[in-house]
Amino acid sequence: MSEKPLTLRRYSAADEDAAIALWRRTWAVAYPDIDFDARLAWWRKRWQDEMTPTADIVVAEAPDGMIGFVTIDPKTGYLDQLVVAPEAWGGGVAGRLMDEAKRIAPGVLFLYVNRDNARAVRFYTKHGFAVTDNSVNPLSGRPTFLMRWNRAAS
Repeated sequence: MSEKPLTLRRYSAADEDAAIALWRRTWAVAYPDIDFDARLAWWRKRWQDEMTPTADIVVAEAPDGMIGFVTIDPKTGYLDQLVVAPEAWGGGVAGRLMDEAKRIAPGVLFLYVNRDNARAVRFYTKHGFAVTDNSVNPLSGRPTFLMRWNRAAS
């Protein structure tokens, strides 16, 4: 069985609905106890007001549509979101998006990840990130790790 071709491309405003739907669907699988449908208006506002004005967003697209995206602030190296459709987990999409994030912000990347998201912590560790601090998400109250990647240390 052959892999589906994957294209990485820059985000455009026409991708907004697909990106937000993918965010909701993916996070709902990761955290089924949270009502992400109730958070859609908040997320859309955050997407429009905070993310798209400052982040470089790269979309991973399969023949049947968007299957992932990464948001990275090229000035600070802050990686806010790396989202991959659950049906594509383990298929290399996240790695390709991470490589793209490292290309966009080639010196240092940092992110916050929920401490209970063992899958994500393993992924980031595998890609050279180290836990540098403990924190708490101010919105959800969930404990988080601050993780950093530094090209010079890799």
